[in-house]
Formats: sequence, C-alpha cells, structure tokens
Amino acid sequence: MTELRIGILVAGLILLAAIWYFGTRPRKGQGRKRTGDERGADGGRMEPTLGAQIERELAESPDGAGDAAVQTEMELLDGTVGAVSPNSELGKRVNDDFDKIVTLYIAAKAGQVLRGPDIVVAAEKAGLTYGHMNVFHRLVESHPERGPIFSVANIRKPGSFEMSEIQALETPAIAFFLTLPAPVSALDAWDAMLPAAQRMSELLDGVVLDESRNALGRQRIAGLRDELRAWDREHEAPPVTRSPRW
Repeated sequence: MTELRIGILVAGLILLAAIWYFGTRPRKGQGRKRTGDERGADGGRMEPTLGAQIERELAESPDGAGDAAVQTEMELLDGTVGAVSPNSELGKRVNDDFDKIVTLYIAAKAGQVLRGPDIVVAAEKAGLTYGHMNVFHRLVESHPERGPIFSVANIRKPGSFEMSEIQALETPAIAFFLTLPAPVSALDAWDAMLPAAQRMSELLDGVVLDESRNALGRQRIAGLRDELRAWDREHEAPPVTRSPRW
C-alpha cells in the first residue's frame, strides 16, 4: 500500500509539472522577441521601413526593375525615354554634363500608393511644370530656357508621367533629383527642392526619404546643405587676376 501511494503521488506531481509547463509555455508566434527593425521608440510594433517597402514592390513589379530609381534617372538624363509632349522643350537641360546628382523620394505609406491624378495636382500646387521627358520640373522664374533646377520622375520605369494614362497610374514613390551644375547655385537649388518635396508629401500623404530611402531627418538635411555649400565653394569662379603693369 505504501509503495502504491508513493507511485500515485509521483505520478500526480509529474502531471502537475506537465500542466504547468505546457500552460506557461508561449504558443507558436507568441512571445517572440522583436528585432530592432520591428520595434518603435516606445517598444511597440513598427512597420517595415518605407525604403524596404519600395525595394520589395519594385522587385515584385512585372518589369523586374532592380534599382529602378537610379536607372530611370539616368535614362531620363540621357534623354532615352518619354514621348514628345506639347511642352517638350520646357525643362530640357542646357548642358548634358553633370558632376553630382542629389535625390529625394516621396513614398506612399505602407499599404498605399501614389495615384497619377493626385501627383499632377500636387505638382501644380508645388509650382512644377510638366515638360521635357514627360516629367515635372522646377524652372527658373522668367528664365525657363536655362533648364530645370530639379525634376520629378516616377520611380517605376520608364519614369515618365504619360497624361494619356495618368488616371490609371499608381506608383509606390516618385523621385526628385537635381543635377549639378544647375542654373542656380547648388544650395539655392536644394532650398527650392526640399520645400517642394515637403509640400507634395503633405498633399499626397506620403513620406520624404533621402537618397538611401530612409526617412529624411534634420541631421541628413544639415549634412546635405553642408555638402552643397562645399560644392558651391569648390566650383566658384576663381577671382580674376590682373597682370602687373611693367
């Protein structure tokens, strides 16, 4: 009898331990430690970065564009895309040589897209002109012949905004880019592009990203201003020296 009682007691303890273990063990998918990319500043869940979203959508797009934004910009600068538009000369670059490209993006928020008609309205309100290569440009006031201060293209190939198809156009992002030298100083070009991007971002309910497709913050803005100020100094016309009189 004593051995039977001991056996029943041991079995009961094992059963209780098993109930406790399986009752407190997290279920599959629960209690998983969040990585740095999944946690916000308050420890809550954070959506994947917009840059990653753009990369994913482009990778899954039918045209199979890898780094479509950079490729599109280069094709636009080379003049290899876009049908002739009524304003085909507006925004045409005067000089095909450039030393530097500065890029910003407006990305749609997670699960959303930027729609063609909304982009057109936002571009007009931001003071842009539809023109050369069927993209939008900021021109020098009263001197459009000097070429674009900066341009705005679709991130998806071929990069243009075809007005005959604008009602159906949807894209994860649009790209702002300025090429240096520009018709104004580099710093003035930046001071024109940044507010335009911010304004269009508000109108489109999007987010402004830097060239690495990270959210554009104050530190990066200050860094870009320093870079462009240095570029202006480096490319400043040298002072004219007068030959000494003999």
